[in-house]
Amino acid sequence: METKWVLENEYPEEEVKSLSSALNIPYTLSKILYTRSITDYEKAKAFFRPILKKLYDPFLMKDMDVAVKRLRQAVLSDEKIMIYGDYDVDGITSTAFLYMVLKEIGATVYYYIPDRISEGYGLSEQGIQYAAEKGVDLIITVDCGITAHAEIEKARIQGIETLVTDHHEPGQTLPAAVAVIDPKQTDCDYPFKELAGVGVAFKLAQGLLIRLGIDLSVLEHYLEFVAIGTSADIVPLVEENRIFVKKGLEKLNHTENLGLKALLQVTGLENKEIGTGHIVFLIAPRINAVGRMGDAERAVKLLTVNDFTTACNIAQVLEQENRHRKNVDEETFNEALVYAEEFFSSQAPNSLVLSKDGWHPGVIGIVASRVVEKFYRPTILISVEKGIGKGSARSIKDFDIYDAIKQCEDLLIGYGGHKYAAGLSIEESKIPELRERFESLARETISPDLLIPKLYIDSEITLDEIDERFIKILKFFAPFGPKNMRPVFYSHNLEVAGTPSIVGSNHIKFKVRQNRCVFDVIGFGKADYYYRLNPGQKNLDMVYVIDENEYLGRKFIQLRVKDIK
Repeated sequence: METKWVLENEYPEEEVKSLSSALNIPYTLSKILYTRSITDYEKAKAFFRPILKKLYDPFLMKDMDVAVKRLRQAVLSDEKIMIYGDYDVDGITSTAFLYMVLKEIGATVYYYIPDRISEGYGLSEQGIQYAAEKGVDLIITVDCGITAHAEIEKARIQGIETLVTDHHEPGQTLPAAVAVIDPKQTDCDYPFKELAGVGVAFKLAQGLLIRLGIDLSVLEHYLEFVAIGTSADIVPLVEENRIFVKKGLEKLNHTENLGLKALLQVTGLENKEIGTGHIVFLIAPRINAVGRMGDAERAVKLLTVNDFTTACNIAQVLEQENRHRKNVDEETFNEALVYAEEFFSSQAPNSLVLSKDGWHPGVIGIVASRVVEKFYRPTILISVEKGIGKGSARSIKDFDIYDAIKQCEDLLIGYGGHKYAAGLSIEESKIPELRERFESLARETISPDLLIPKLYIDSEITLDEIDERFIKILKFFAPFGPKNMRPVFYSHNLEVAGTPSIVGSNHIKFKVRQNRCVFDVIGFGKADYYYRLNPGQKNLDMVYVIDENEYLGRKFIQLRVKDIK
């Protein structure tokens, strides 16, 4: 699929020059800062050196006072508290974080993660029953609960009160919990709306420690969890999220947590400098895998265990489950491709709604993302069992898939999510009508131009600009993620030096030369570009990011290609 290159050219030249001078950094990098709304020295200082003291007051969040008062009472009265989390990385790290903080300050606390297959997303009757059997007085939901009206009422009838902490879009009404903490509530004045679930859990813990008069350094003991959950949930890495991930990565790179040490061993990351990419592509899939393929509580146990042998055993289980998940993922993706290509053979759809009996519900979200990457269409993948479909939806830029699903709510048993990712449940008989209506909505709102994937470029540069100082400053732009992606560069009329090669199953390696500068290039999954390369000719235009790699103890710069012409 051809991609449209979009070069960022909208910036005031004199102001960028002034910023470059004030910061003593290359003009190109100051331009990138400016286009990311970092327009003066003070903003740049906050960006390059984020600190925990810059976090917002948790009591700016709606219902925080009420929630902290109730939780403080539970801690001081030694009531039994149960943390109820979601089965994804954000939910698991939220659960582990709050569990460990409460344990450290002496609370009596349990945790519960629902089974993805038998219980589904959110607060479940089984979870409430477990809490009742344990004699729990207070349930705290993390990364879920904002739509759990019936379940919270059932808990109340059994004498159990509930605090909701969530970051998903609220419905028209809120559940009757003691307090509902979610910055996305329209009447919540909290300055930052884009926290992950683990970020909201952090704010609750922060408020509690303030009211108890306990030093906030307790929270720093578990910042790795906040960094992992925030990075994995693909929320914007700006403001508080940037602080959480930056400081959490510093902690993760020297972690004393036994479970994380074991996990870093099995992922091959021990003694390596870990960034958000390692979390998203190596750490998070393994934590996710146990929830997708079985019991997610094993991941919480890994993060909270105090015995290294046990931690290593659980980490090995995560590794095995991830391999199993990959196999199921690949099989499901290949089947989904067949269905998708059938649609494209008869029409040119603006969306894809694919369903099949027996697809594993634990992988349909991953596969939906891969289908979007392949066809660049909003996609809903539905796994059907006993007449009921469970679906995961993923979107393209500028199409609000949550809003589209909301417009189909009369067909659904339930749904939830946000602009680019959502989940739903539906009776099998209504799937054809959902497909028809969803396609109609997609045709109304998606112009032909929106169906062309766009590759956004931060700046055009020449290879001789990439020197040691340039790289050193560029590293301070990390951590990378939404709203602060790794800067993308474009270079014109490069020469392919030497002979390109295909490596691994589908990767390409070659060298480029310009102005006497030569750099190694890697293109992951780009073997089909091989025939576009003409060694010795200065006719290659390339879009890429700059990586610093390490091999056999030697660090070197490598350009990672995103597209070439």
